[in-house]
Amino acid sequence: MVSPPRRSPIDRPAQQPADRRTRAATARAAARRAEQRRRLLLRSAVGVLGLAMLGGLAAVVVSDRGNGTATATGTDPGPGTGTGTGIPPQPRTTAEGRTGAPPWEAPADPAAAVTAAGLPMLGSEGTVEHIHAHLDIYLDGRAVAVPALVGIDEGAQRISPLHTHDTSGVIHIESPVRADFTLGQFMTEWQVSLAADHLGGARTDAAHTLTAYVNGRPVTGDPAAIKLGAHDEIALVYGTSTENAQVSAPSGYAWPSGL
Repeated sequence: MVSPPRRSPIDRPAQQPADRRTRAATARAAARRAEQRRRLLLRSAVGVLGLAMLGGLAAVVVSDRGNGTATATGTDPGPGTGTGTGIPPQPRTTAEGRTGAPPWEAPADPAAAVTAAGLPMLGSEGTVEHIHAHLDIYLDGRAVAVPALVGIDEGAQRISPLHTHDTSGVIHIESPVRADFTLGQFMTEWQVSLAADHLGGARTDAAHTLTAYVNGRPVTGDPAAIKLGAHDEIALVYGTSTENAQVSAPSGYAWPSGL
């Protein structure tokens, strides 16, 4: 059998330049399309990430707008901001009320007394700030009881953020926002006048003094301006030097468990 003649390289068809240019152009076009797809995917990924971040930021903003306003539902906009609750950013530092002798019962109209103190009546006790202070009063050497239900209207089921539940002398601060509260606010709710020169109808003179103590230490100035701190023991001592010598201003209070 005779084999067909083998072609020499010279006899093979020559590759045309036009074919090479076409293949090169096609390859470049494919590379451009691949690069475009890569960039498009990159931009899409960045866009998705950006939207996710914006969505998260929007959620935070909405959350802040929904919860940052001080309301009586337990939100916390920060110290001294009582907007929306009726709790003033700056508490009163004076006390107005009765100027007679004790006993001083809880006011018959607690809502009016709370309003006079510049505080609101709430539908429930606040939970953002929940602290307690204790008040002792000594007049002419004898203890004066702090009554129950100061700042509480049982009939209307309303309560001040500053109130008493019993006759222990424990003042409850249960507020929907963090704020400063003062002895002057409480005494006004109790409707007992207090200043540096008097307690109710007991006025200072050459023979009688009025001294305020916080945690066993005397403080100067108007006692109505005393801020109520957590577990503070506040004592007001009025009388002659002989009567006051019978009183030992307590430096603390035996707090029950849970207070």
